[in-house]
Amino acid sequence: MRLFAAQVARGQAQVTFLPSVAAGAVFCVALFAAGWEYGLYGLAGTAVGTATARFLGVAGDRVATGLEGFNACLTALSFAVFLGAEHVSTALLAVAGCVVVTVVTAAVVRFLGAWELPSLTLPFCLTASAATVAAPGFRHVWHHGEGPAALARAATGSTALRPADLARGFFAGFGQIFFMPQWYVGALLLLGLLVAGRRTAAVACLGSAVGMGTAWALGAPAAQLADGTAGYNSVLVALALCGVFLPVRAATLAYALVGAATATALGPAVAAFSAPAGGHAFTWPFVLTTLVFLAAAKSFPRLTGSAAGD
Repeated sequence: MRLFAAQVARGQAQVTFLPSVAAGAVFCVALFAAGWEYGLYGLAGTAVGTATARFLGVAGDRVATGLEGFNACLTALSFAVFLGAEHVSTALLAVAGCVVVTVVTAAVVRFLGAWELPSLTLPFCLTASAATVAAPGFRHVWHHGEGPAALARAATGSTALRPADLARGFFAGFGQIFFMPQWYVGALLLLGLLVAGRRTAAVACLGSAVGMGTAWALGAPAAQLADGTAGYNSVLVALALCGVFLPVRAATLAYALVGAATATALGPAVAAFSAPAGGHAFTWPFVLTTLVFLAAAKSFPRLTGSAAGD
């Protein structure tokens, strides 16, 4: 049980690429701070995904480092947030979704492995997108009246930012990685990153700042900056491209921050594309941007560390 608990903790931390029990424990506290139901969904989802992978005989190193838990964690949380955490149907569907996403993860790992690319949160995006788009078609699953499908609309609202909006948005950008808009949840998640390493936390902070700066420069409404929806994808992209899949150096940091800005700009495009079907952006901007930038990096020796004299 102690070993399984460690695997589950690492699974939660792997949402931000951290195979750290300590960071996972802090992340768990952050989710419970958002609401006991979200903490329970996140913890149970990670446990179900990890247990399913163990039962199916997934490679031990993937299970041990938490790589089989983080997509399930996000899947369970997305169901809780978008379908209603208080419904029994949501809880049952979350359990089923965590089993399914483990299967999807295996397929995506095998498919992208042919190009030596990571699966990231693509399994979660595929599973959660399919489930939330389909949900309004089932009366025992959808409890919110009319479905959310709608045509995308032009951004409205003031773009004037107050210092309080900047501070709230900076921290909320970390919380939105787990669909939590509360600034104090984001602050706890940042603490978890700091527990894992100061350099990791610094890169994440730069990613958040670049995401917010890009969104503000492009004219995003202040409300989107304050609730963190403009910054969470940029945090994940920055972490992925500087220190996780590419070595830490000046060139990769610059590359990662360009990627962070790109993901921020891509966010409204993904939202507009998914809106008519009633879908959500989830972490699609992060996934698409990171896969493109990692595939391209193979052509840039200065980024991969194979440049002459590097």
